[in-house]
Amino acid sequence: MKHVLRVLDEALHLQEQALAFDVNTPLLGSLPELDSMAAVALITGLENHFGVTFDETDLNADTFATVGSLCRLVQAYVSPP
Repeated sequence: MKHVLRVLDEALHLQEQALAFDVNTPLLGSLPELDSMAAVALITGLENHFGVTFDETDLNADTFATVGSLCRLVQAYVSPP
């Protein structure tokens, strides 16, 4: 989770605020910094950091609902079943 938080912090320019987030921290609709352009930067940052490419069908509002939902997306690609 800490790697996801670091990428989130960098993509949204939160000046290390994201490092204090937990799995229940709401994202979409709660962070004004998370607009459509920032979401693209976040996804690109996560893909680059973890060496994965997300399927567009997995990128929706639910994915960005909380830190936990974002971490679950990354985990699904980093450790496929």
